[in-house]
Amino acid sequence: MANWAFTQGVHDIGNGVYGYVQPDGTWGWSNAGLIVSRGETLLVDTLMSRSLTRTMLADFARVDGGDHIDRLVNTHANPDHFVGNGLVEGAEIIATVETAREMGGFDPVRFASLADNWRAMGDAGAFLYETMGRKFDWSDLDSVAMPNRTFEKSLQLSVGDTAVELIDLGPAHTASDTIAWLPQQRVVFTGDLLFNEGHPIMWDGPIENWIAACEHIIALDPEVVVPGHGPITDTVAVANLRDYFRYVRDEARRRFEAGMGWKEAGRDINMAEYRGWTDPERIVANVFALYRQWGAPLAPEDGADLFGEMGRYARELAGHEGCGHDH
Repeated sequence: MANWAFTQGVHDIGNGVYGYVQPDGTWGWSNAGLIVSRGETLLVDTLMSRSLTRTMLADFARVDGGDHIDRLVNTHANPDHFVGNGLVEGAEIIATVETAREMGGFDPVRFASLADNWRAMGDAGAFLYETMGRKFDWSDLDSVAMPNRTFEKSLQLSVGDTAVELIDLGPAHTASDTIAWLPQQRVVFTGDLLFNEGHPIMWDGPIENWIAACEHIIALDPEVVVPGHGPITDTVAVANLRDYFRYVRDEARRRFEAGMGWKEAGRDINMAEYRGWTDPERIVANVFALYRQWGAPLAPEDGADLFGEMGRYARELAGHEGCGHDH
């Protein structure tokens, strides 16, 4: 099947299952989904702003039975998957215990202030503003609706006649990463366990968990895979991401054992095979996470300036465009 058309909006997967896709899939441009059966609905994630979520809900309202949301599952605790929760009034909001805990630490007012205060944040602020602050409207963001139902490990749901299995395969991308598996339709919503044709970012790890999560998704044998970012696809994309992690892990380990620092290692790994993937600056964050996992003596300022480091590397990469650079 390979990738579906990477077009904005609702994609009809069939049998009352829909994906919602946002090109170009880079920072903050996440996907979501809707399941409709016998008058019941389940929404998989909201979006990075209320305005984007409002548009998505209006688009879903045009499909048969999509004019109301009974339940919402947040796959993980990154804001581009839950900021719009408050627009789903009266819905049961479901997440893992750990995701709910992480979401509880989110400060919407501080988050929304990025558009005004980024200049005081140095290189990190400049990068955050360039990738997200100037692109999303947070002018009405003063609160976020939190989960009111939690679970651990797994939860079986029924949406009308449709069985939905929520399975936590984290920690990997974040401290908890839930997939929504529809065994009858053979469709899986992966949340950010899959970035399709984009560099992933490993906030938590360990990397072995993310590789195992990819293997778990492949073993389900889904026919359709809705990633957290990028076009709807199949398990080939999941295998590609698994192989990416194996490659980065092995290349980073060699540099780690040779005494190379994480910043230098991230720049030194030849990523030519992934040249077409978006957000290539994330390689330095992934190498940082690996070095942390392996017990490298990292300074507090290393983690604090991770966005700044990605911004610096993004500028370096932009300067190399068109000159045959291996990255």
